[in-house]
Amino acid sequence: MTYALVFSILQPLEDAVRWLLFRFHYNVGLSWAWSIVATTVVVRIVLVPLTVRQIHSMQSLQRHAPEMKEIQRKYKGDRQKLNEELMKFYKENHINPAASCLPLVAQLPVFFALYLVLRHFERYVHAGADLSWLHFVPSIAKNANTHWSGYLLLAIYAGSQVLSSYFMSTTMDKSQRIIMMIVPLIFISVVAHFPTGLVLYWVTTNLWTVGQGLITRRLVPKTPLPSFSAKRSSRAPATAPAPAAASTGDGVRSTPPKPKRQPSPPRRVKRKKGGPRR
Repeated sequence: MTYALVFSILQPLEDAVRWLLFRFHYNVGLSWAWSIVATTVVVRIVLVPLTVRQIHSMQSLQRHAPEMKEIQRKYKGDRQKLNEELMKFYKENHINPAASCLPLVAQLPVFFALYLVLRHFERYVHAGADLSWLHFVPSIAKNANTHWSGYLLLAIYAGSQVLSSYFMSTTMDKSQRIIMMIVPLIFISVVAHFPTGLVLYWVTTNLWTVGQGLITRRLVPKTPLPSFSAKRSSRAPATAPAPAAASTGDGVRSTPPKPKRQPSPPRRVKRKKGGPRR
């Protein structure tokens, strides 16, 4: 019952993805595999506004990172108070921490819709249709674990996933970034049971994310972190102010004379005992 409800909700999106694949194949003349790549590019172009919001959100988080760390340090013993203060801080500074995940969340329905299309893809194409990709993936409709080329594509997927996670987690600390890059690799055994065309879709979107991160780093200026001036300790002795210049009667300011150097006392030479007798 649940699966039927999910499929019925995704049915319009499934039809849209199938229509787009058909247009790229029959009207543009691309192969079925390259039609999936072109469809992925179209999806990422549509998601550009969400991507811009993601970049702005990451920059805002980076700009206010020292203040948020101070709040975490102050309320580290009270979890509820910490969450309240962070939510208040987000609201005051117009920060949406969930904006960095919007492109990924928006792609999930497309991912499932493409899965539904590829699940019975051979029903929609004529017999003997070329479903290969680059002459080493025999069929985009077969599962990735049914051919050695599928495992090679899974290795490419793993590398692209690590790189895309690296660019998506630039505002996180080192431990969180490592987790973000390792966790997706755990699902390789699950991804291996998906159609190869679906793995091709995810590799393409990962490479798009990597290219987007490189372009963003080059074109978008880095947000400078707020600099905090070092405060002078109350225990440190205050330096004496320099004497002000004295004013003479004719309006000419004369500098005070430098203090004379006190002569050092004469050095006393100690005679050695047992000197030569006269």
